[in-house]
Amino acid sequence: MKRLFISLPFVALLLASCEALFIPPDSGTSQTAIFDEAWRFADREYSFFEYKGIDWDEVRSRYEPLVNDSISDDSLFNVIGAMLYELRDGHVNLRSSFNVSRNWTWYLNSPPNFNADILERNYFREQQQYAGPFAIYDFGDVGYVRYSSFSSGISGSDLNYVIEKFAGHKGLILDIRNNGGGSLLNAWNMAPRFSSDTILYGRTRYKSGPGHGDFSGFEDEYIYPPEDDTTFTKPVVLLTNRSSYSASTFFTQMMRELPNVTVMGDTTGGGGGAPADTELANGWIIRVSATQLFAPDGFNVEDGIPPDEVVWITPEDEANGIDTILERALELLRQ
Repeated sequence: MKRLFISLPFVALLLASCEALFIPPDSGTSQTAIFDEAWRFADREYSFFEYKGIDWDEVRSRYEPLVNDSISDDSLFNVIGAMLYELRDGHVNLRSSFNVSRNWTWYLNSPPNFNADILERNYFREQQQYAGPFAIYDFGDVGYVRYSSFSSGISGSDLNYVIEKFAGHKGLILDIRNNGGGSLLNAWNMAPRFSSDTILYGRTRYKSGPGHGDFSGFEDEYIYPPEDDTTFTKPVVLLTNRSSYSASTFFTQMMRELPNVTVMGDTTGGGGGAPADTELANGWIIRVSATQLFAPDGFNVEDGIPPDEVVWITPEDEANGIDTILERALELLRQ
C-alpha cells in the first residue's frame, strides 16, 4: 500500500486550508478490499489515536465482520462511515457520489450561544454594513466585526478599512461564532493585524510514519507583525462558541496569545489537525487529520480552546432579544 510521509516541503500545502492534501489511491475493488484500504489509511495517517486513547485494532474487530463482498455500496459506506465516526473528529469524513459521512458531535452537544436573528433584528438592522467578507457595526465607542467563514477571502484593503474605521474607538469585538473554518491563509493574514510584536502562538508536528506515535519534531509557529499594513493594538474581544471549528480554532489560538485580546463565550469546536485525504480504489474520498497543533504551554487544541471568560446566552436574555455574550463584550471594552 502506498504511504504518505509528511515532510517539510508539503507543510505549506497541507496547512493552507481545511481542505486536504491528496494522496494517491491503492488498488483493489472488492468490498472487503475497500474496507481494508480505508482502515489502513486511517491507521497510517490519523494523528490523534494516542491523544484520544483509541484502540484502532479493536475498532476494526467490531466493524470488519459487518463487511463481505456481496454487500451493497450503500451498506459498505455506512459501515466505514460508522467506523470513522469513532475517531470523534470533524475533520474525518468519507465522501462518495451519493453520501457524506462526518462526525458532528463537536458542537451538537453544546448550546448554540449564537442567534443571528437577534443580532439582525435587535442590534444591527439597517445600520449594518459590509467590507468584503466582514459584517461590521459601529456602536459609537466600540467596533463590531463578524467573520462568518474562513473560506471567504480577506484582502488587505478590507482589513485596512475595518482597522482605520475603528481606530479611534475604545476597542473592537471580533465575532467568529458559528464560523466552521476554511482557509488557514485567511487566519494567518488576519491575526498579525492585531499585534505589533512577533509572538509565538503554537507548535506543530506532523505525521511522519505509519506508527501511531510517528511524528516529526515540533516546529514553532509565530505571528509576525506586518511591516506596511495597518494594525489594531487596542483591546479586542474575540467571541467564540462550539461551532467555531478548524481554522477558527487555529485563529483563536493565534489571538489568545496576544496581550490585547480576550477570548469570550464558549470553548471552540476544536479541529487542531490539518487533514490529508486519498481516493479509495472505488472512487470514494477518505480524509483524516494528519497534524497536531499545540499551544506554547503544551496544550493540545484538538478538542477546542477554552475562552478567557466563559459567557453563555441565557434563555431569559434570548427570549428578550439580548445577546448575553455581545453585551458582556461591550461592557468589558467600555470599562
